[in-house]
Amino acid sequence: MSRVLVTGGAGFIGSHLTEALLARGDQVTVVDDTSTGSLANLDSVRDNPQLTLVEGDVQEPQLVEQLVEGQDEVYHLAAAVGVALIARQPIETIQRNIYPTQLILAALKERHQQGEDLKVFLASTSEVYGKNPKESWCEEDDLVLGATTRPRWSYGASKAIDEFLALACWRQFQLPVIIGRFFNVVGPRQSGAYGMVLPRFVTAALANQPLTVHDDGQQVRCFAHVDDVVSAVLALMHSSDALGQVINIGSDEPISILGLAERVVELSGSGSQIDFQSYTDAYDSDFEDIRRRVPQLGRLRGLIPDPIKHDLDAIIRDVIQYQQQAGLAQG
Repeated sequence: MSRVLVTGGAGFIGSHLTEALLARGDQVTVVDDTSTGSLANLDSVRDNPQLTLVEGDVQEPQLVEQLVEGQDEVYHLAAAVGVALIARQPIETIQRNIYPTQLILAALKERHQQGEDLKVFLASTSEVYGKNPKESWCEEDDLVLGATTRPRWSYGASKAIDEFLALACWRQFQLPVIIGRFFNVVGPRQSGAYGMVLPRFVTAALANQPLTVHDDGQQVRCFAHVDDVVSAVLALMHSSDALGQVINIGSDEPISILGLAERVVELSGSGSQIDFQSYTDAYDSDFEDIRRRVPQLGRLRGLIPDPIKHDLDAIIRDVIQYQQQAGLAQG
């Protein structure tokens, strides 16, 4: 049994990770300020005696010191969430990404230097690649961020700083850290409130409302089931070869956003039409998007067995079933 801290553990990915950690018998502490997460995401495990739930903000230094004390593993998932939130709150995006990471790494570095045995997983994002024009992205590729006048890029830039901080702790102090760059993680319990495309499409389709596709819909993405991503994270934390590494985590099965909308309509048996909306109308006049986002997964598959078990249709069906059971598509 390990003692584990999950920051952002009431969020979409964090809650699934928490369930998996409890299922393997760990003693888990979750901290979440519920700004974008929800305690309801933990309903299935709220009564588990191995779970300690702390409602708090990991921007508080004293709280961070208390939380990391005695933990064997730390999974730092707390961060700003979603393109819509980034567009509305660029200052909060930067602060909520960088400062907590700095606090957590500093506290863990002190414990590590005292000879304590621990590991940390830092959740990063494909957004750090920016608008690199390559067909697919590997972990050593250049980061191609847009102008500072485009607030969209503040998210990728701030998460890149997180990575630099974590890797500096590995290089200077040998703090055991693993960085995972998530690519479009989806599945049950994900909210469409912050611009997440698949739950938004499914909600509309089940209500026979139009599915709104931004721009021309030819943007290319790869969608990975949250259970597969969690399995990858847990396996990487048991791989000594993963220490000090940046690792793409996701699916490499590409589809256009328009193609995704069409699959959702077909698999849900919906009568919905597909509408198009400009980025200016969806966000603002200076919003800039990424046309193609496809990961290379050679490093991931070289470290652990391939964790990707769900194809896209299985993922869509799972989200449809979840929303139907949860009654999210009423109205």
